[in-house]
Amino acid sequence: MGSSTPTALLRLARPRQWLKNVLVFAAPAAAGILDQGDVLAKTVIAFVCFCLAASGTYYLNDALDVQVDRAHPTKRNRPVASGAVSVGTAKLMGVALLVAPIALAFAASWRLALVVGSYAALTVAYSAWLKHEAVLDLAAVAAGFVLRTIAGGVAVGVPISEWFLIVAGSGSMFMVTGKRSAELLELGDEAAAHRPSLAHYSRAYLNYVRGVASAVAILAYCLWAFERSALSGNEVWYQLSAVPFVIGILRYALLLEQGRGGAPEDLVLGDRMLQAIGLTWAVVFAVAVRGG
Repeated sequence: MGSSTPTALLRLARPRQWLKNVLVFAAPAAAGILDQGDVLAKTVIAFVCFCLAASGTYYLNDALDVQVDRAHPTKRNRPVASGAVSVGTAKLMGVALLVAPIALAFAASWRLALVVGSYAALTVAYSAWLKHEAVLDLAAVAAGFVLRTIAGGVAVGVPISEWFLIVAGSGSMFMVTGKRSAELLELGDEAAAHRPSLAHYSRAYLNYVRGVASAVAILAYCLWAFERSALSGNEVWYQLSAVPFVIGILRYALLLEQGRGGAPEDLVLGDRMLQAIGLTWAVVFAVAVRGG
């Protein structure tokens, strides 16, 4: 690994980004079976697989973007761009971190291995090509979140509602579009030099996509909640869970309008109001699952 230090390698893995992978717990939690030992173990395996695969993507992505990152006001401090980790080491570690979770996934299910492999292929395609193509870059990131949601279901053999997948897809489209809006605002005239797809976007267009995505997410969640309420015989709590969900979307939209969506993980971890709304939703949702 040359002069690469463990600290630099860990920074390159972006552990703060692992927060996104909690989506793998969504399907087992919604089914009310996450308290079963075998189910929890398989779901944790899925979580670890996606953490490894996501970190592998960051290694490869930073190795491919080293020259562009060195011209970026903040990305130039990343381990590869700053020289703390060599390009060769980043590529080698990236490949290893993408292959290893596919093998690990077989410990839970061959279907999970297929989903993890699909995620790895998608993220490699994103790093090499899709991130430079307008609209496709948004769709690719959204697809990555949908695959996380599917992974939790296939790992434990739980069927996933079509509405739930629509919520995951549209919700992630909402978030990634907010990230692009923040980048466009932060980088200004230099935006296209750092991310070519930004040359094709305007703030008005990204606002439109955010509006459509958030509306679809809210509608799909409400339809899913009322469907679950009818199936479970629980007429109150699933429906009530839509209230903090909608408020959370609106709060996040406000933060995006303020240009704070460049790093979604920092936004979620740093906004106390958003955390309180999320906790309220989690409590109401948990009551709905246990009561239904």
